Amino acid sequence: MIDVVLADDHVLVRDGIKALLEDQSDIAVIDEASNGKEALQLISKNKPDVLIVDIRMPEMNGIEVVTEITKSNKDVKTLVLSMHDSEEYVVQSIQAGADGYLLKGSSKEEFLKAVHKVASGEKYFTGDVSTIIMSNFVNGNVAKTSVPKTKIKPLPFKLTKREKQILDLVLELKNNKDIAEELQISKRTAEVHRFNLMKKLEVKNLMELTNKAKEFQLM
Repeated sequence: MIDVVLADDHVLVRDGIKALLEDQSDIAVIDEASNGKEALQLISKNKPDVLIVDIRMPEMNGIEVVTEITKSNKDVKTLVLSMHDSEEYVVQSIQAGADGYLLKGSSKEEFLKAVHKVASGEKYFTGDVSTIIMSNFVNGNVAKTSVPKTKIKPLPFKLTKREKQILDLVLELKNNKDIAEELQISKRTAEVHRFNLMKKLEVKNLMELTNKAKEFQLM
């Protein structure tokens, strides 16, 4: 049995991954974390076989979490799951000690293959990522020992704590009624916050909002 801890700050993403993994007879999701610090606490507590961790998380990002696990919990395998296939993220993940790197758009079959490979002590990097690794290996970049901080594109706008909460819930595809119930506010207040958020980000619909959130790594 492969014991897994999931670390992603989006409940919808975690629920989807959990459903996929627990459909397998040899995989068990034993705990979930919504931020980097919580992930490290759960690792120390549960000693899972594999940590599946998103790069973009509050408190500590995924690369920082992997770095810490590589130092203090070497028996725990780490699979970085991200929507980003940028060279910078891939190289930093490898330098941090990640056992695998998989894109969120990967197929179910590839996802399960990656989990099994990593759990068995092998490395797994999705196709496009492997190309980046080879390129950097040839150029000598992957051999660097220092792990730079993940660079985040500076925001041209400032979100309030409430707007960040609204953004997260909208990206989880929740409607105004669901948002109101989650935050214990009126539906009208939820509508106003959502309108102000979209106006501040200069977007007109969910697709534009999602793209803007990806651009500035808000998800």
